[in-house]
Amino acid sequence: MSVIKNKRSLSSLEFFHNALELRKEITDLLLRDFGVKDKTRTTNMMPKMYHMTDDDKALFTELCNRYKITSVLEIYPEWLINNIRSGMLDIMRDMIRNITSANSIYPTSEEEFYERRIKQDRAIGNCEQLLQEMQYIITVLPTDVQKYMKYVDMIEREIALLKGWRKSDNKILKRLQGTS
Repeated sequence: MSVIKNKRSLSSLEFFHNALELRKEITDLLLRDFGVKDKTRTTNMMPKMYHMTDDDKALFTELCNRYKITSVLEIYPEWLINNIRSGMLDIMRDMIRNITSANSIYPTSEEEFYERRIKQDRAIGNCEQLLQEMQYIITVLPTDVQKYMKYVDMIEREIALLKGWRKSDNKILKRLQGTS
């Protein structure tokens, strides 16, 4: 016996809980500006960070000594961080919307099945977009790649869970085709 459409609640499926946890964890990262803040660095660190040649190191040190520069403040452009943050929030919002929409459809026809499948595919696409954004952040901002592996692993796990959910729906399609 099926439940009336407006009386259905979200199921307690792992892909949904993982997606919510992923969204929470990435939001925490975004609140910390991707782990990149304004940093004060000593001038001794700069030649190592930028892999300066010996001649450049000597010139840099000489200039710092001449002008009594003892520290350097690294500032990351706020507009870039805000832009990336906004994009990632949009992607995560879309991912949750697609998962919720797909999960709210219990297919009773092939048309509904394919509508659900499209939303599942879009949610997987949102995860792939998140992976691309992570790659972009690692490329553009001077971040520690190892700190991002946790998020990459969570996104890849979500992709696997969503693909498993989508694959399990094939039983529904066979049932629908058998009754058509």
